[in-house]
Amino acid sequence: MASNQPTYDFVLYGATSFVGQIMCEYLATYEGEDVSWAMAGRSEQKLLEVKQRIGLDVPHIVVSADDESGLLAMCEQTKVVITTVGPYALYGESVVKACVQSGTDYCDLTGEPQWIKRMVDKYHAAAQDSGARLVNCTGFDSIPSDLGVYHLQKLAIERTYQPASQIKMRVRRIRGGASGGTVASLLNVLKEAKNDPALRKALVNPYVLCPDGHPFSVRQKNHKSAEYDDELQMWTMPFVMASINERVVHRSNALLGNRYGENFKYDEAMSAKNKSIAKKTTFGLGAFMVAANISPLRALLEKFVLPKPGEGPSKKEQLNGMYDMRFYGTLINGEKIEVKVEGDRDPGYGSTAKMIVQSGLCIAHDIPDAKGGFWTPASVLNEALIARLAKHAGVTVEEVSAA
Repeated sequence: MASNQPTYDFVLYGATSFVGQIMCEYLATYEGEDVSWAMAGRSEQKLLEVKQRIGLDVPHIVVSADDESGLLAMCEQTKVVITTVGPYALYGESVVKACVQSGTDYCDLTGEPQWIKRMVDKYHAAAQDSGARLVNCTGFDSIPSDLGVYHLQKLAIERTYQPASQIKMRVRRIRGGASGGTVASLLNVLKEAKNDPALRKALVNPYVLCPDGHPFSVRQKNHKSAEYDDELQMWTMPFVMASINERVVHRSNALLGNRYGENFKYDEAMSAKNKSIAKKTTFGLGAFMVAANISPLRALLEKFVLPKPGEGPSKKEQLNGMYDMRFYGTLINGEKIEVKVEGDRDPGYGSTAKMIVQSGLCIAHDIPDAKGGFWTPASVLNEALIARLAKHAGVTVEEVSAA
């Protein structure tokens, strides 16, 4: 954290983005602890419009992502920078650099593993020196997965003094829409991978985000098709967020001193009511990925089908959204544990907005002794964030009692 006396607990950079505006609405009625914060973005007109629409009386800072001195000045005023400005691979590095240079804490909503790796490789040592704590993936990707695994392993270690050697996450129910920002980030990852064979190879490595020298080598399950899980007695299909969530979980294991074990296995999939649904959904997802990798088809998708940046689910869709994710593990004594992570809003926006705000406040208020560097939610926020999410964000992480 910066050594000066900052004015704000956090600055919300990207306050006029789709998710940024939802965060502003959440903060306008927030009744938790006292919070001092400011909005920031590149357009003063848009910042003022958001403030007027919501009825906010908070300061604002005008700064663009290419203004290094302006970003440093912003960082000097705050304990934490929360940034929603993506795709992060295109617009995120300057904010990371400013936070690292100034020793200011940071959290984001990225789901772009290739960008996280570049930032860790480039800035981790400097962040350790400056004391800046940077926490990636503090939204739906990847807080539910990261904290769900952390909590199950905590229970396992408490009961047997050993972690579960394997955990399976299955999305039991999910309801919510996508935004243009999320789509833009996904398409950018596909574009980068198409043009870079080395990147394509790295992205299929489940340990790509783990620190150098990690001991992990066990082969991980990769869900590519519809299939029946005999152990859990359910049909499964690929989960689009698994590609980032699984890598964050393995990085957490490494940062926690291999707490989950050197041979830990983890995989994610969606559950399906029957074989037909599993196969049809898998086919649809596969067709989309093929189209997104072919330039002319991708252009048509972007123009006519997919939401554009700044667009996303309606307020009704956000309120009616939800998710129920289950984590299954078997202990060395044969006992089975099931943990549920449940959210009360659509995952990508209504719930994500609350999760990242609470992550920023957790960094600002709850982890004074954490060292500088790049972290994951579970490796540095863990218990404190679980408590905050239950109290202030409508997200619960809890064991499911046996019937």
